[in-house]
Amino acid sequence: MNAFILILFMVAVGALIGGVTNHLAIKMLFRPYRAYYIGKFRIPFTPGLIPRRRDELAVSMGNTVVDHLLTPDSLQKKLLNPAFKGETVKYLKAELTPIFQSEKPIGEWIEEFNIPVNTMMIHDYLDKWIETKVIETRLSYADRSLGEAMPLEWKEKAEEKIPAIVAMIAGKAEDYFTSPEGKAKVKVMIDDFLKERGRLGNMIGMFLGNTSVADKVQPEIVKFIKHPGTQEILLNLIRSEWEKLQGKTIGELTESFSDEALVSSVQSYAKRVLKVDEFFSRPLGSVLSRHEETFFTKLLPAWVDQGTDLLGRKLPGVMEKMNLQEIVQEQVSSFSVGRLEELVLGISKREFKMITYLGALLGGVIGIIQGIFALLIG
Repeated sequence: MNAFILILFMVAVGALIGGVTNHLAIKMLFRPYRAYYIGKFRIPFTPGLIPRRRDELAVSMGNTVVDHLLTPDSLQKKLLNPAFKGETVKYLKAELTPIFQSEKPIGEWIEEFNIPVNTMMIHDYLDKWIETKVIETRLSYADRSLGEAMPLEWKEKAEEKIPAIVAMIAGKAEDYFTSPEGKAKVKVMIDDFLKERGRLGNMIGMFLGNTSVADKVQPEIVKFIKHPGTQEILLNLIRSEWEKLQGKTIGELTESFSDEALVSSVQSYAKRVLKVDEFFSRPLGSVLSRHEETFFTKLLPAWVDQGTDLLGRKLPGVMEKMNLQEIVQEQVSSFSVGRLEELVLGISKREFKMITYLGALLGGVIGIIQGIFALLIG
């Protein structure tokens, strides 16, 4: 019985010593946080191991992260992974879809992103740009003829339109002179003509009797207009005037217009066409929605693919410029010892407990052996 109690006592003492020793050793990794002194003599094992070697730990962690964790190769593989690209496209689509369907006016979006652009600025810029370009163009083209200044394609199209213009003029003239208004105008003109001729006019009126001169002249006017020869004359006339117009210089054609008038005219036309104020008040979705399907099915996947490939190629240089090792080192060095202790224990708390239990187990085994030896020696 005494032998059993002795061995049990030795086991308990050994287990206690082993467990407490290991637990104390673990605590001494971090504590105390600072050195303690008796007079000028520093007490051994103060501060703890990690506080004393914190700078070395920071350097070691920086090297570990750069050399083994966040390596260019590992990040490149992640970037070039099709699954990662697919997730990126999915994420961007979820973020951008509300923008493509937004009812918020474009002007409010511009203000929200602090973009220094508004309608007044755009109008001012357009006015100044148009003024500069109109004056520059007028000066540079002043001595050039219209035929020289016009593109060949424009001249060909203009010449092709001349027969259509002649036909339109003849058609409009025929419609006018066959209309009641045209007939009335012809009658007024002939009556005025006969009145101005005095007796001769009265004689013509007496000769025609009750038949109106206008009734006889009006059909002849229509025949004259419809006659191919008349249209040929009109065609040649317009072509001749077109050739003369092409021979004139831009300066001659615009000499009756001042710079201010030309600039103002172009500025007004640009504002009517561009409708800047109306554009800024439109919902962003009304502009983007028509391109939504093309953007999300074609453009966005292509841009993500190109962007990740480009980033993958540039990544080694970017990481070198970022100097991740120094960033990790500075970050770890900035941690308090208490924070470092929390980080390490948060990761290895279970393992440290097992080390403590292992110490107690080994102490107990040693206690059994010591107890047996004590009994044998006794």
